[in-house]
Amino acid sequence: MAQESLAPSDFDFVDDFYFSALFDEEEQGGGGENFEVSDDRYAEELQFQEALMGSVIVSQMKSIGPSPMMIEGTAVVPPISVQRVEIIDLEAGESSLSFCEICAERKENDQMFKTESCVHSFCNGCISRHVATKVQDSIRRVTCPGLNCGAVLELDTCRPVLTRGVIDLWEEALCEEVIDSSQRFYCPFKDCSALLVDDNEGETIRESECPFCHRLFCAQCSVPWHSGIECDEYQRLNEDERGKEDLMVRELAKDKKWGRCPRCKFYVERTEGVGLSFAMDVKNNGAQVMEDALRNKKQTRPWRSDT
Repeated sequence: MAQESLAPSDFDFVDDFYFSALFDEEEQGGGGENFEVSDDRYAEELQFQEALMGSVIVSQMKSIGPSPMMIEGTAVVPPISVQRVEIIDLEAGESSLSFCEICAERKENDQMFKTESCVHSFCNGCISRHVATKVQDSIRRVTCPGLNCGAVLELDTCRPVLTRGVIDLWEEALCEEVIDSSQRFYCPFKDCSALLVDDNEGETIRESECPFCHRLFCAQCSVPWHSGIECDEYQRLNEDERGKEDLMVRELAKDKKWGRCPRCKFYVERTEGVGLSFAMDVKNNGAQVMEDALRNKKQTRPWRSDT
């Protein structure tokens, strides 16, 4: 009969007779006679002891429940320790950081700017400042800031990390590069200055409207619209006479038939006339000019009204 080997802990359920059946001699030095057991008796007692031990083990297993390592014959994998999980998360966090070669800081991968034109990688903030500096210096061809790297950065690639103002400047610079200088001009209003294209093919157009700020300007003089004055006359004016208020005064002087002081060129108004002499008020400083026609000379003599 085949015999099954038992674990050392299973011997706790075996009585003394179990061992007596296994040994046919007493301990050496005892001096007693041999304890003879027949083969049949030995086999019977051995089966009885094994059956008794098995029933005890089964009853104890039922009382303490199934083993935590075995459920319905399937081994249960012990959970990973918290310490191991923390180590894995830490290593994963370190691998998600990238190094910026400009600011020398580690940033998350979603905060890094990468381009297919080269292998360099920089954070969004550094690449945004780099492009803004180049565009503000009127540099249309912006290259990678990497050492000895000549890769060109494209506007569409950099657009997500740039401000609206930088994008507008870059787009304007690119337009200037493809538009001929003879067809290129700008809105004359300083708070607009939009890039415009002259596509009239030689036709002279004076009054135009900016498509961006929707204000009128003179395309011939490249200035805000000068109503009531021709372009030739406007261009003969001094720089300090071309303002909006100056043109309004000029238009008013025509309606009132004001003249100009022959010395200071201010607009004056005739107040009285006596014979061949007359007096006029100078609008800006209140001075009066007397012209003496009796001397037959075109000489003016200013004097104060309070003298």
